[in-house]
Amino acid sequence: MNDNQTELAQLTEQELDPAQLHRIHFNRAAQYIEGLKRGLIEFLKSPKRSIAVCFPVEMDDGSVRTFHGYRVVHNRVFGPGKGGVRYHPAVTREEVIAMASLMTWKCALLELPFGGAKGGVVCDPKSLSEAELRRITRRFITELGDFIGPYTDIPAPDLYTDEKTMAWIFDTYDILHPGHNNRPVVTGKPLDIGGSLGREEATGQGLLFATEHLLGKGIINGLQSVSGTRVVVQGFGNAGSVAAKRFHEAGALVVGISDSQGGIYSEDGINPAAALAFKEEHGTVVGMPDTMSKTNEELLSLNCDILIPAATGDQITADNADSVQARLVAEAANRPTTPAADQILANKGIVVLPDIVANAGGVTVSYYEWVQNNENERWDIDLVNFKMKQRMERAVDCVFDRWFALKEEAGENDEPVDLRTAAMAVAIDRVAYATLERGIWP
Repeated sequence: MNDNQTELAQLTEQELDPAQLHRIHFNRAAQYIEGLKRGLIEFLKSPKRSIAVCFPVEMDDGSVRTFHGYRVVHNRVFGPGKGGVRYHPAVTREEVIAMASLMTWKCALLELPFGGAKGGVVCDPKSLSEAELRRITRRFITELGDFIGPYTDIPAPDLYTDEKTMAWIFDTYDILHPGHNNRPVVTGKPLDIGGSLGREEATGQGLLFATEHLLGKGIINGLQSVSGTRVVVQGFGNAGSVAAKRFHEAGALVVGISDSQGGIYSEDGINPAAALAFKEEHGTVVGMPDTMSKTNEELLSLNCDILIPAATGDQITADNADSVQARLVAEAANRPTTPAADQILANKGIVVLPDIVANAGGVTVSYYEWVQNNENERWDIDLVNFKMKQRMERAVDCVFDRWFALKEEAGENDEPVDLRTAAMAVAIDRVAYATLERGIWP
């Protein structure tokens, strides 16, 4: 039994916090990398900087509430920190650290000049007014001060934040730092103030590019393309709704969709645009005409070719992984599959296209926005998508080649090597090599 198996045996998944789960993913990949020094491994696992802030905000009714927020930069070997800001009641420091770590590997895999970062405020955005959210955002950014900046740490949208939130971040930072081109301090902004064409659709569009390229390699018997596949999308926010539309346009039949209220299923397929219109009118996809209602749990176990978890983390676990019937799981969300579930899916022969590459279209187009802001340019949508497609496909190629090599090296009695382990191995290798190439200071 290796260290990862021992750790999983000692603790149930409910007892493992996100940082521990990420460490297990790291350890699985690190065992396939030769020459990693023990001290360097500890450096690669640990966040470079972790900030916790506490601040008061006056609410609409005149009362005062205290909010807690976090911003973590995991690594800056390749450049400034890059990562989203999320607003959610369950935000924790451990979760933010894990997400920042994931961003480090994602940026390394996509060959972006960034390190990983992440941030969040503990709040329930659904119960707050726009004015309250604006005041929370401005105060949070003020508390972070010079710990963010165009060449230091660059936020972006994440769970329950959007381009409006990014506009408030930019404006707050710009007021505090007059006389500079501050547009590159944050990405995911509205087009009018420096946002990039294609940024809002980037995660879903990139998922399609990555999935198509992977299937084209013949990794799944009988599936050479998205066209003609049966697709289920769990989570119908920005990433999930765009992914559903793009896969539908590519010829897939979307048979299942869910949001936080529940799910729907139709054997004959669901038009994503019609589902989105229904959700905007009713607040949920549940109840859409000519569909059957399903729970989110039931949705994950539907018979389909491609399952797209696009909601929150830890959706596919040891408790339900055995019921998954998809042939490919394409992760639009961050860390939707736990380490124990990864092993179960691999043993069943289900391929997982991991978040580290599958949803990297978002950070890729964020990079393009940063470049455009620095150069005071705007690229057209065809150029943005062309560049993203090239970069996503190159990342899939690297992961596939490493996965194939690891499979060749593995013995008959070894655990199956999955694409996540291969992707992490490529990314860790790159960051470790660059760290040593730069030289350990002083």
